[in-house]
Amino acid sequence: MTAVTLPPAEWREREGLDRLAEVLGASEGTSRFVGGAVRDTLLGIGVADIDLATRHSPETVMALLKAAEIRAVPTGLAHGTVTAVLPGGPVEVTTLRRDVSTDGRHATVAFTEDWREDAARRDFTINALYADPISGQVYDYFGGLDDLGKRHVRFIGDPLQRIAEDHLRILRFFRFLARFGDSPDLEGLAACAARANDLMALSRERIADELLKLLVAKDAVRVVGLMIAQGILVPVLPEIDSAERLERLAAREAEAEVAPNAIRRLAALLPADPAVSESVAARLKFSNAQRRRLASAALPAEGGVQALAYRTGLDGAVDRLLLSDRPLGDLAPIRGWNVPAFPLSGGAIVSRGVRAGPEVARLLRRVEDQWVAEGFPDKARAEAIADELTAAG
Repeated sequence: MTAVTLPPAEWREREGLDRLAEVLGASEGTSRFVGGAVRDTLLGIGVADIDLATRHSPETVMALLKAAEIRAVPTGLAHGTVTAVLPGGPVEVTTLRRDVSTDGRHATVAFTEDWREDAARRDFTINALYADPISGQVYDYFGGLDDLGKRHVRFIGDPLQRIAEDHLRILRFFRFLARFGDSPDLEGLAACAARANDLMALSRERIADELLKLLVAKDAVRVVGLMIAQGILVPVLPEIDSAERLERLAAREAEAEVAPNAIRRLAALLPADPAVSESVAARLKFSNAQRRRLASAALPAEGGVQALAYRTGLDGAVDRLLLSDRPLGDLAPIRGWNVPAFPLSGGAIVSRGVRAGPEVARLLRRVEDQWVAEGFPDKARAEAIADELTAAG
């Protein structure tokens, strides 16, 4: 095969990166870029995170960085990872490894100096590409370059064994297929379908992280449809049985030029029932903000658009409108709109002679409701509304 060289890329110019490579002996072949940065650069995609693989032990890496006055954070010494904090951003430096034992969730590793051994423990061929930091020469041990050219997502070695080592690879297979893939590797697809129940052994946080990344990938609709057809999600999300609403939502997002959102897209896959949304959000250990947004998206888009945005927030209003049958033009009044703050508090009601207590809150809500209904007038009009409703009792 013709030698492949990593093309120039903005991330390779980050401040401190050349010095880090020098300190870790890149010129002697002891350290190489690996994984996503190599893969995405070859695809012409922007790179966020940089990973460096090295033959040095974690302790040696720490010592070399300390001697060079580069801040080192022992992110995961047991697994060989040290984070080098550079002026241009952090770089994860990981010692070459091989798996000693795995249980589907965790791995016990031993360090090695063999590049091929390190590559063999990675999940997919396209993620096992290395590049020399100085020359840019790409090293490929399992046909990753070929697969990258074909947009082919393929496990390294036996897919069933790789899934048994780490069950999360089932979801990663589909996420990478949605991001880069064309047609799925049939052996890998069959293995994922056969081992789908293994997902139940994973932490719900890990499942949620992969699922949310998958849902905003460029080919998410097709791939989610494939996952549903293969029964992949049944063990952890039995509520999802069709990608029809997701397909419709994705089309409306594109037409309205609204960026895809993972929570909104998950809502499209679930029944439009806040109780179901709450159950799924709790199961996936979502944050409070994610839980509220998912439950809100299950409700109908009723009333005036700006009133809806005021009550639910801009994101909530956009979610409901895109998931509804309302025309996309209804989004216009809230594009770039700064949601106003209600200008009165309970003190405004008390100052009008209402005794502190539940009646104050009730009257304040009525004032606010009318203020919203009138289109968010200025404070003077809000005060007038308070006068009118207080006088009316």
